[in-house]
Amino acid sequence: MISEVFITCAVTGGGSGPEHSPHVPVTPEKIADSAIEAARAGAALVHIHVRDPESGRGSRDPMLYRKVVQRIRKSDVNPVINLTTGMGCALVLGGAQSPLPPAAGTDMAGALERLVHIEELRPEICTLDCGTLNYGTRDELIVVNTPATVRTMAEHLQKLGVRPEFEVFDTGDLVMVHDLIKRGLIDDPPLIQLCMGIPYGAPNDPTTLMALVNQLPPRAVYSAFSIGRMQLPYAALAPIFGANVRVGLEDNLYLSRGRLATNAELVQRAVEILERIGVRVMSPDEVREKLALKLHA
Repeated sequence: MISEVFITCAVTGGGSGPEHSPHVPVTPEKIADSAIEAARAGAALVHIHVRDPESGRGSRDPMLYRKVVQRIRKSDVNPVINLTTGMGCALVLGGAQSPLPPAAGTDMAGALERLVHIEELRPEICTLDCGTLNYGTRDELIVVNTPATVRTMAEHLQKLGVRPEFEVFDTGDLVMVHDLIKRGLIDDPPLIQLCMGIPYGAPNDPTTLMALVNQLPPRAVYSAFSIGRMQLPYAALAPIFGANVRVGLEDNLYLSRGRLATNAELVQRAVEILERIGVRVMSPDEVREKLALKLHA
């Protein structure tokens, strides 16, 4: 068990939208404001997706990211900004009998195209998915991240001075992490997120979590979260396994049964859980020092 952790708030994601909860932010202003409120509540890191303001669906428009990041940076809080690079890898097949051509919802982009907003805005951290996954409950959706794509993105991020947070959805993704380390494409300390409970990825039981932890590279700084109703229990479980904590509306909409949450409320509840079990919550500047982050102008 570790005695101090940082909390990441995953603010909106690209899945459940305002049709599922009025608290899910969609516009750049509301996404930024929700991130700011989460930081005030105790989140040292804010993980940002953006959405098309008209449709509410996930987007990779650099202009939307720019509006969010600028609004956060001008605020009275200073969280570590963690932008996603997970858009542009969605392949929706046409069906079991006729998989090609790809169906509506497919959004495939080149490795460097997925980093356009990172190159412009230079956050301290961005996510990098480490493998391909049959994702979620939509039968024909595949999240595609080939080894060549992951290596290309990791190499470019290293040149930009932006630290990748490697998103690990199953044990094979850690094979990729170790390969990147051997190739010199990951600077110390490796930053890893263990993503639990996503259908067709690693289930969220403690034995699977322990198996992933046992395969982590030396000196790794890692977090662990689960989606849905297990999100808040994982706030207590994570530090027992040496992991930091992630909560937020990207992964879970509820504070309790039938009670829809805001991002700030989820962070507040995580802080309360951690303090009650004797775990100190770290500040953004402590995280910057721990991870040797580069603060870009």
